[in-house]
Amino acid sequence: MKIGIYGGSFNPPHLGHLAAARAAAAALGLDKLVFVPAGLPPHKELPPGSPTGSQRFAMTQIAADQLLLPEVTEVWDAELHREGKSYTADTLKEAARRWPGGELWLLMGTDMFLTLHQWHEPERILTMAGVCAFGRTEADGEAVFAPQRDYLSKTYGDGIRITTISIPGLVDISSTRLRGELAAGAGREFLPEAVYGYILREKLYGTNADLKRLSLEDLRCVSYSMVYAKRLAHIRGCEEEAARLARRWGADEDRMRRAAILHDCTKYLSHEEHLAICDKYGIALEPLERATDKLLHAKSGAALAKHIFGQDDIYDAILYHTTARAGMSLEEKLLYIADYMEPNRDFPEVGELRRLAYSDLDGAVGMGASLSMQEMVQRGKELHHDTLGAYEYYRKGT
Repeated sequence: MKIGIYGGSFNPPHLGHLAAARAAAAALGLDKLVFVPAGLPPHKELPPGSPTGSQRFAMTQIAADQLLLPEVTEVWDAELHREGKSYTADTLKEAARRWPGGELWLLMGTDMFLTLHQWHEPERILTMAGVCAFGRTEADGEAVFAPQRDYLSKTYGDGIRITTISIPGLVDISSTRLRGELAAGAGREFLPEAVYGYILREKLYGTNADLKRLSLEDLRCVSYSMVYAKRLAHIRGCEEEAARLARRWGADEDRMRRAAILHDCTKYLSHEEHLAICDKYGIALEPLERATDKLLHAKSGAALAKHIFGQDDIYDAILYHTTARAGMSLEEKLLYIADYMEPNRDFPEVGELRRLAYSDLDGAVGMGASLSMQEMVQRGKELHHDTLGAYEYYRKGT
């Protein structure tokens, strides 16, 4: 098994880190790519006001998830729990114990590679792991790498493993500069949307966003930071479908976009977290809802939309987007149907549901409720009374 160890302060992790990690993983054929946020970096101190270790760990988890390689990527907190400075030699020793027999590779940028001989115990590092150095600008080519590679080989022996790669067009920004840009209200283009959303949520790097008055773009980023990357295609699809339906049926497009952006924001919370949110904001739960995460995420998501993000006018649309109900408002119908038949959905009846959505909205809601009822029966699950109510209401056309 080939294991790549990619360490750094990740303060914050940005698109350059991800592009480099992806390129190194492909060049080496890695079976596992491990991001290791530093506790106390030995080569530089974390600047005052930096995020906590747990916040940098969370940002790195979000960033790594954007690679959509869940079987390959991992974020390891080894250095955050270790006392003293975060020496790479010690991390590699732990890695060798954690993955016995694994072929370790240490991933690093040009600057780190050119100073590797000055690190703590470089010979030990080069004995335990191969080194993959990646150029972060187009100028970081063989002319830069070759002298250091030759020096390391002569100093520590020809048996050491060194691979160097260049990544043309790689995002080139220092973390120092990026932190300054974020404090000035810029720099978002250098970050994955979800990482930027986490920064806004946690008010890091002087951003100090008012979560109840976010722009549509910022709300999108914040929502993306709360879910796994594999869910983003659905959320984006739901947003665009909700916007199209709003234009067709005369609803407020901005409002429907916000509803779609937030409708799944609590999708991946634990059962206990769902219940805590509902209890905190006084959402009464029936026994079936209290026991079922699929139902709970609509309740907890609506609570956060209203109380954290100030979206009072889409509260009911999110609250009922899973079950539907009798007598729905226009916004409730649109979100329910957009969620059900957005472009990424694929089931036998979806074509007919899409046709109805633009010609007979109530008929589409009735069909959606009917399909949900059939699914619950097939799975042997208890049916929510609101779904039954929606089916009976819209089937009868009352």
